[in-house]
Amino acid sequence: MIFLLFNFFFIAILFFLIITLIFIPYGFTVYSFLTIFTVPQQILRIAQNKSIRQNHALEHATINILERYAGRTLPLSGLAEKKGFIISGIYDADLILEAAREGLFRLKKGECDLVIHKKCGTSIAIANFIAALLFLILIISTGIFSIFTVIIAILVANLLGPYLGELVQKYFTTSCAVEDLEIVGIKPEYSNEFTNQILFNYMPRGYFIQTENYRLLKY
Repeated sequence: MIFLLFNFFFIAILFFLIITLIFIPYGFTVYSFLTIFTVPQQILRIAQNKSIRQNHALEHATINILERYAGRTLPLSGLAEKKGFIISGIYDADLILEAAREGLFRLKKGECDLVIHKKCGTSIAIANFIAALLFLILIISTGIFSIFTVIIAILVANLLGPYLGELVQKYFTTSCAVEDLEIVGIKPEYSNEFTNQILFNYMPRGYFIQTENYRLLKY
């Protein structure tokens, strides 16, 4: 009986692996076509908006300063917008504001290395783009359509992604030119305002640091 059950589970697992190996290349092909079109559009959208690039730079600077305070990498995330940026993963508003102000001060002094962060979504997007592009190039040039093509593309992307991602951050999705940028406030960012009204001790998912570019306001 045990032998029959073992055979059944072995055949089921083998069947699952075979199906997976067959369908992964097809799924990755669809994903690759979507990625090579969407990622450049996202990068271009940010690159063309000075306010988002400035706030993206200050977001990274703030996270880098917070990590220097802690002496380690923190499970933080951020999102830059036209009027500021969100920092999630820490709930001390005073500490966030202090780090943001220090980050802005350092950027204005020329410490442009603060605009780069290894865990930025830009680097992840670039790695995905490289994997997708390389996968399609390998298929077209070699005619090999298999799980091994996917693995090769992902491995190369993981090697090149961090370096190219930092270059894209530096020259396209952030801007160290923040001389006219100022922090004007901070407020909690809730994931559900209705839930916040019901639960007395509901914690915000992060804080929104509000900024203004005074040169842009003059025009």
